[in-house]
Amino acid sequence: MQGNQGLLVLNDIHKSFGDLVVLNGVAAAIKRGELITFVGPSGCGKTTLLRIIGGFTKADRGSVILDGQAIDNKPPNERDTGIVFQNYALFPHLTVAQNIGYGLTIRRWRRDAIQEKVNDLLRLVKLEGLGNRSIEKLSGGQQQRVALARALSLEPKVLLLDEPLSNLDANLRLVMRGEIRKLQERLKITTVFVTHDQYEAMSISDRIIVLNNGVIQQIGSPTEIYEHPANEFIASFVGYVNFLEGKIDTVEKETGISSISTQFGKVKITPQRRDLKREDEVLLVIRPETVSLSSHKGAPKANTFHGYVESFMYAGSLVKYVVDIAGGKMIVDQHNPRDAGLFREKDKVAVTLPRNLHILKRESH
Repeated sequence: MQGNQGLLVLNDIHKSFGDLVVLNGVAAAIKRGELITFVGPSGCGKTTLLRIIGGFTKADRGSVILDGQAIDNKPPNERDTGIVFQNYALFPHLTVAQNIGYGLTIRRWRRDAIQEKVNDLLRLVKLEGLGNRSIEKLSGGQQQRVALARALSLEPKVLLLDEPLSNLDANLRLVMRGEIRKLQERLKITTVFVTHDQYEAMSISDRIIVLNNGVIQQIGSPTEIYEHPANEFIASFVGYVNFLEGKIDTVEKETGISSISTQFGKVKITPQRRDLKREDEVLLVIRPETVSLSSHKGAPKANTFHGYVESFMYAGSLVKYVVDIAGGKMIVDQHNPRDAGLFREKDKVAVTLPRNLHILKRESH
């Protein structure tokens, strides 16, 4: 576990459905006021974990600790958490204001206090003047805001968001992603966000928990997850990536600079890790945007290899090339093609790899 520091602590959470193990010893500490995202492929256990935190699913083993108190035996309405479900779960027969104030009504707040709180929340989520409108007359983005306001009405210690943007179109997702982040920062509310979209996770999170097969693969900031993935799964799950197998030839003691034999030829790198030694089998993790592409001509340069363009996709501000180098494939992202120049299929090109590549020791199989 990451230690006992944190507003929300997940302590060795296990959950199975029959013979299917969904969570297998998940442990993490979520800091007060941070937005943390559970991300991973379908079936990795992220939504089950969120439901266990909210009290909608019971863990087989382990404990959920909120603000120093175990909450495993508390029902959802006594956990001091608020949740926005994927389908929002709004009441269609109630107005916007009645939906937002529903939890306050159940708690027997005074009518004038409910009205004041609901008006504050309507302003907070930018729905002023829509309190009397029926839910069915709202757009998807407006419904999402109502669900968010309802979840915030009782001022929970933790806000749980279960893929709340998945029902929105691409442009609206982008807008609402920014709105949720601004709201979270303004309220300083600890938030757990679940998504299958790694780009969404990267853009909204303080930290990311990457899950696969019910196990945490890595916890870190978006930068750490992207630039220093802990293993092949994370490197390939978060963004496009090229893997290049190699074997360490030499390691300079003073600098750590390594020479690596690959199918393309010798690659010299300055790795961030200093535990590499001669004969180690490694994987070079090469992000497409870090690779340089130029014409075939010119003086030889370090880490430069020659090949030809197998295919390309032009998207205005970006061209995504697939380059064949000695039978191997390299994905290269070239930004601003108007200035860089556009290569065509079968064009001979030179590909230059950076020296500060992330490197993984080859996983044993």
